[in-house]
Amino acid sequence: MNGARLALSWLTVLPVRGPRTVDRAMAGRAIALAPFVGILLGGAAAGVVWGLSQAGAGTLLAGLLAVGALGMLTRGMHLDGLADTADGLGVYGPPERAREIMKSGGAGPFGVAAIVFAIGIQAVSFARLAEEGRWAAIGLAVAAGRVAVVFACRHGIEAAPGAGFGALVAGTQRISTGAAWGLLAIVGGYFVGPHHYWVGPIAVTVVLVMTSIVVAHCVRRFGGLSGDVLGAAVEVATAFTAVGCALG
Repeated sequence: MNGARLALSWLTVLPVRGPRTVDRAMAGRAIALAPFVGILLGGAAAGVVWGLSQAGAGTLLAGLLAVGALGMLTRGMHLDGLADTADGLGVYGPPERAREIMKSGGAGPFGVAAIVFAIGIQAVSFARLAEEGRWAAIGLAVAAGRVAVVFACRHGIEAAPGAGFGALVAGTQRISTGAAWGLLAIVGGYFVGPHHYWVGPIAVTVVLVMTSIVVAHCVRRFGGLSGDVLGAAVEVATAFTAVGCALG
């Protein structure tokens, strides 16, 4: 239960008090439960899109507001991580320089562009899925973003120097844990395409592989894993899983 409480307190704004002391073992359990939190958030996002669509708001506006609701429910930390990661990748110099830019507290042009594209892609994709009444696909996209976090924290991944959150969670996840969640997400994808059942599984598989490659590149570029990179993984995986499902 401590792992579940920690996952909810870390990854949402829900009034859940986490444990007073957190070590790597407990942090690892929380990360392993992150996809459960993703399912809850995905259900909330799908509910927002459905409710606003039924109220006559239009699917595009409903999709945009659902992305905003996700930002509020997660304190905007994943979007912030995406912006910092994009700025770090956009700077020349050694890893130390990139990490310095990421910790500067501001958002540069790369970071702003990344946020705009992430929000836009998710909103438009959610709208397209809503037009076809594929609410489960919206939930799957949000949950897949948290499955990507489990992959990013797999054994063998080291934390970046000076990383706080990254030092707690990097390398804490067994390969089997990531594989189990990945398989569940792929199976779940089978049920989100009413006409082409292969679309969801392919979308999830491609996105998880793609996100793992992006994370591996960030680890090399920054000298290790950080919380910002995990936030970027969430947003990238969510956006492109939604795109993949919408293409079907």
